[in-house]
Amino acid sequence: MLRKIITITGLAFITMLLMPAQAAETTLRISLQLPLKSHLGQNLLFFKNDVEKKSNNAIKVEIYDSAQLYKDKEVPQAVGSGAIEMGVASLTRFVGDIPAVDIFYQPFLFDSAEKVRAATAKGSSVRGPIDEAILGTGSRVLWWQAYGGAIMLSKGGPLKTPADVKNKKVRVFGKTLGEFVEAVGGSPTLISGSEQYLAYQRGTVDIGMTGVSGVKSRSLWEVMDTITITNHADIEFIVIVNEKFWQSLSAEHRTLISASAARADIAVRDAVADIEAKAFAAAKDKGMTVYTPTAAEINAWKAGAAPVLEKYKAATGELGAQLLRAAQDL
Repeated sequence: MLRKIITITGLAFITMLLMPAQAAETTLRISLQLPLKSHLGQNLLFFKNDVEKKSNNAIKVEIYDSAQLYKDKEVPQAVGSGAIEMGVASLTRFVGDIPAVDIFYQPFLFDSAEKVRAATAKGSSVRGPIDEAILGTGSRVLWWQAYGGAIMLSKGGPLKTPADVKNKKVRVFGKTLGEFVEAVGGSPTLISGSEQYLAYQRGTVDIGMTGVSGVKSRSLWEVMDTITITNHADIEFIVIVNEKFWQSLSAEHRTLISASAARADIAVRDAVADIEAKAFAAAKDKGMTVYTPTAAEINAWKAGAAPVLEKYKAATGELGAQLLRAAQDL
């Protein structure tokens, strides 16, 4: 009898050792279209580690990178409907519901790092109304992820002026960017970030549009050979959480997650200049040509793109007018 009691006690002790010290009360699944090695992926890892540490593992964060669960264009609906708790999407993916979000893609509007920083600060006169409008889609914006300025990719030489894209097929990732391409004489094709490598490889498009960090994380030097630094748009991603799920969390958990999100927001914004510099260096090391247009060439791009702003004004109503005034006041 004593031996049986000792055996049962021993088994119970072993079972206790094998059990986790504290099971997670809450799990946050995050969908990301980019690879985990990308700077957006690393930023999510920063958030994951911070949340799990600060919550003593009461909150678990799972990251599904490289579009394992959803493509970029599918994230707003997936998160808004509650199919997944969280996701990362290009800001322009909300243009169907909120046309005014494409303020950041108005050609050459945010033409300095200082303007971008001011516009994307939490609660700013530009970002604040956008975050509030997105809440109406069923998702809450937790933080913004800086991706850098837009560049153009090509083969065989740089894109010095709009004449170099005339009648060419150009990969874009948003409606307004497509209008920019049309205004300067090209033919836009909307292609998800996770699919652009194959598009360049197969010749589906002649020219690419992305951020330079994407060139590095996706090894786009294998399929394109030239970067033209136009910086005609500021590329922003946002990390969103389903609002109903958010409201179901305890006040303590919401406060903790919000604080980690704020730290992640600042961390990626502070790092983006260095990230871009390293990406340009890596592209050059891989044999890519990096071309910076002259002031006269940039003016030619601006002149060609002028109709885009007029379309924005006509399509975005009072919110668009409000954001445009705020942007111009920066």
